[in-house]
Amino acid sequence: MRNTTRRFPGAMAAIAASIVFGFGGMPQGRGQSPVAASTPPPAFEVVSIKPNHDSDRNVFIRMDPGGRFEAHNITVKFLLEEAYGIRDPQLSESPGWLDSEHYNIEAKPDDSVDASKLGRDERQAVLRAMLQGMLADRFKLVVHHETREQSEYALVVTKNGPKFHETTAPEIDPKTGPPGPPAPPTPGAPVPRGGIRMMGRGDLTCSGIGLKQFADVLARQIGHVVVDQTGLKGLYDFTLKWTPDEGQGQMFRGAGGPPGDAPPPSDASGPTIFTALQEQLGLKLESQKGPVDTIVIDHVERPSEN
Repeated sequence: MRNTTRRFPGAMAAIAASIVFGFGGMPQGRGQSPVAASTPPPAFEVVSIKPNHDSDRNVFIRMDPGGRFEAHNITVKFLLEEAYGIRDPQLSESPGWLDSEHYNIEAKPDDSVDASKLGRDERQAVLRAMLQGMLADRFKLVVHHETREQSEYALVVTKNGPKFHETTAPEIDPKTGPPGPPAPPTPGAPVPRGGIRMMGRGDLTCSGIGLKQFADVLARQIGHVVVDQTGLKGLYDFTLKWTPDEGQGQMFRGAGGPPGDAPPPSDASGPTIFTALQEQLGLKLESQKGPVDTIVIDHVERPSEN
């Protein structure tokens, strides 16, 4: 099934830096509409995009509930995946530079946009729509959707039940977000609520995120779409350690550094991610096929620097 070509107008979005990152629980999806068609698309008012030429190889990304977006050393491909709630297998006709060139982005929403006052699902939709508008405005992105039958995984609870609990991380001010710039990861340091930290491949800590977002994190690790079918609706803390397969576990492909492609754990006999999920979290991944929303890129350009 093929839909009409869509180009999202909108102002552009902004610069970032951090190894702890979070999108306020933005879920991975199969083609949800970001906002009602009759609603004017929300937009970023102030946007800065610059190529990243720093020797610093760390990758940071953060979007606060109030709508401020920051990213450092991020690829356009990763940004596009977050904007549309998709993963690599759902992206088609992607030029190579989308996954090899890195940018610093900083964006501030229009004063009329106050996502902090919205419910969680509405806030997620608004933030995603603003990212889509930024891509259309600054990268001249034009895409269309196609539904394709693909292999995927369902994330489900094992028969013995989950081995994790709802988060105890403190609430973050929805308007201002965490205080100060995101800090580089430190082993044992707490992860802010809504944050995800990779201390190298196979070492994952999540704080106060939903199962839909956790499924999205897993999808990046295994390279397949993962659909949350746990039925769990809360916000949870997760710690997961496993031994990645060859080429597995890069959160930000092409970044060349933390958080995703540090050497794998020294214990090569450690559990796979599939085994670790069952033993450590009481979850499992079940293979299935299903209709998957695919984004086909019709046109995209490198942005002009500002």
